[in-house]
Amino acid sequence: MSHQPIKAYKNLEFLNSPAARPIRILCEFEETRQRLLKHGVHNTIVFFGSARTKSSEVAKTMLADAHSAIGRGDADADALLHQAEIASRMSVYYESARELSSRLTAWSMERTGKHYVVSSGAGPGIMEAANRGASEVDSGRSVGLGISLPFEAGNNDYVTEELSFEFHYFFTRKYWFLYLAKALICFPGGFGTMDELFETLTLMQTGKIKKNLPIVLFGSDYWSKVINTEAMAEFGTISPGDVDLLHMSDSVDDAFAYLTAQMD
Repeated sequence: MSHQPIKAYKNLEFLNSPAARPIRILCEFEETRQRLLKHGVHNTIVFFGSARTKSSEVAKTMLADAHSAIGRGDADADALLHQAEIASRMSVYYESARELSSRLTAWSMERTGKHYVVSSGAGPGIMEAANRGASEVDSGRSVGLGISLPFEAGNNDYVTEELSFEFHYFFTRKYWFLYLAKALICFPGGFGTMDELFETLTLMQTGKIKKNLPIVLFGSDYWSKVINTEAMAEFGTISPGDVDLLHMSDSVDDAFAYLTAQMD
């Protein structure tokens, strides 16, 4: 009896093996490229920030639940109130990211020349706010470059379906964040946001990124406490001019004006 062997590119056991890792990496480069080209995405405005940041609606619910727990005398009421107060304080950044994304999307769609599409990491928090803001513009689109993680359920509901991606490798995901990026907005975030921001700054400082790439740090109350570029320049670990790679902003109006003036 004749036997029809399976083709190598249909052999899932092989394709999921350590030996096929270079093939999987190449797929994350090329499939992403082809799909972005197909849907006319050539320039992006990237939003970074914490996945933990809550919307104002969620923060209000958390505060109400915490006060109810206090009224009942629940043992964890104080902890719930503390978490709700943090969520409430940070929700201003969610709403600012949402508004800024919406305004940038509308601005881009009104242009006759180069168009820009909002891009995020597709998760919750600031990422969700960016995709949500773009979706609230009529015919507005946004890219979601998700990453498979055991503690996240998948891409948020506001990412444009045909522009929704899921990566296995962080470094291929970072490549697609920056390769098409023409502007970057960093809202308060943790280790992941710091990693993305400082890798970008390193590539700019070393000349690996040669294009004009304006970077906004949104929220001076946060960023002035966690990053001190003036001190780095004072100690000589960066050049004085490197301080100017970052624009600090506390308002949607200021960030919008700065970014749109920087992008052609």
